[in-house]
Amino acid sequence: MTLSQRQKDRIMDTLITVILFVIMLSMFYPFYYVLILSLNKGTDSLLGGIYLWPRTFTLENYTQFLSDPHWYQAFLVTILRTVTGTVLGVLLTCLVAYGLSHRNLLFHKTYFTIIIFAMYFSGGLIPYYVVLRSIGLLNTFGVYIIPSMLSTFFLLIAISFFREIPGELKESAHMDGANELVIFYRVILPVSMPLIATMALFMGVGQWNSWLDSAYFVQSESLRTLAFRMMEVINKSNAPMDAIAVANSASAGVTSYSLQVAAMVISIAPIVCVYPFLQKYFIQGIMLGSVKG
Repeated sequence: MTLSQRQKDRIMDTLITVILFVIMLSMFYPFYYVLILSLNKGTDSLLGGIYLWPRTFTLENYTQFLSDPHWYQAFLVTILRTVTGTVLGVLLTCLVAYGLSHRNLLFHKTYFTIIIFAMYFSGGLIPYYVVLRSIGLLNTFGVYIIPSMLSTFFLLIAISFFREIPGELKESAHMDGANELVIFYRVILPVSMPLIATMALFMGVGQWNSWLDSAYFVQSESLRTLAFRMMEVINKSNAPMDAIAVANSASAGVTSYSLQVAAMVISIAPIVCVYPFLQKYFIQGIMLGSVKG
């Protein structure tokens, strides 16, 4: 390799590094900007000029945001919903996908037709509400869990993934006397961690951010979720306030926008904390899904 070629490679590497750094900065800074605004006095933020760190540090935005006692119940419901819904959703989706991944399954084309039809078409909100009412899920915790226990999108990906697992693994387990459930839990799931981590991350984020079901299908205040409470705060902050509320907010330096950015930080913080632990499996799952799908 000539010297000129090495110089060209170094220039190209430097150029790629700079471009990637600019892209990373453009994606990271909006989140950082929201964070510093949430830690800055709301009335002071209206003056502008805040770019790198809070000018007037305060926690009043979070204090007022969490001053409602219903927030503690909403945190508990959301955490319980996310954990339960994600575990059951991943388990049931993988279990059904494993059964449908057998190529010698009777009527497998019919099953795939039903799955694809259900993925692209829905009955609408009113028929869905009638179904939930007929099976007694309205205004219960189960309305958050049971309807989302099977994901048709990840079902198709999991079927394709399981079909690529070498059949020798299952055959050796059969020879040792294992049945299909034992093979599924002892052989299939351990080698499917990239798929499971990807499904868990997407399902967990969906459960954590969901608020429509809490608004439409739940009336009990004790079953309200965190996302629904945040929507309430944002709607109240946009609505006209009475004189007492305006005076209290002004004395604390809180504005409607500062409340909104505090809500954004609270909503994304748990996902940001969990993602680094699943990043390795998540990237592997995305790549496997793109190749095997």
